[in-house]
Amino acid sequence: MKFICKFILSIFGWKVKPFSFKELNKFIIISAPHTSNWDFIIGRIALSVYQVKAKFMIKKELFFFPLNLILKWLGAIPVDRKNAINVVDQVVDIYNKQESFVIIITPEGTRKLVKSWKKGFYQIAIKAQIPIVLNCIDYGKKEIGFETIFYPTGDFEKDIQTIQNYYKGKIARYPENYNLTNKN
Repeated sequence: MKFICKFILSIFGWKVKPFSFKELNKFIIISAPHTSNWDFIIGRIALSVYQVKAKFMIKKELFFFPLNLILKWLGAIPVDRKNAINVVDQVVDIYNKQESFVIIITPEGTRKLVKSWKKGFYQIAIKAQIPIVLNCIDYGKKEIGFETIFYPTGDFEKDIQTIQNYYKGKIARYPENYNLTNKN
């Protein structure tokens, strides 16, 4: 499957950067920029290349039959975005109960332009005491990959600057919907 997925990406001109997850069994992946549904498709194919089974959160409104069966098979976890209280604690609880667990989150939270990134991924990493793996889908270079394992310090303002610096110069599918400033 790994080679088939790598071949599919190469047909469309995408390069997959080498990276090893062998030393990690619990971590959170953040993926940016996220401005298109294509990010999900390219990202899922790339995860197969890396042989990483990651869960992802998606709005519960999409969990209707028969789509819910496909979403569960892909690793989706339904989230009520209108009542998102305790989502961080729920995910941390999953990390604490599992021997191995990976979730991928888009810090923007949506494909639309946002003023600032959501903090949930960071809170999960701090509370579960797990690293954050930075993933980028760069449409400018047609590269997808992981380059950095980031261990949060607890100083969100400092850490978000470091994390967002990694994403500087990366090109979104729709650059007008991508924002790296963190102004509330």
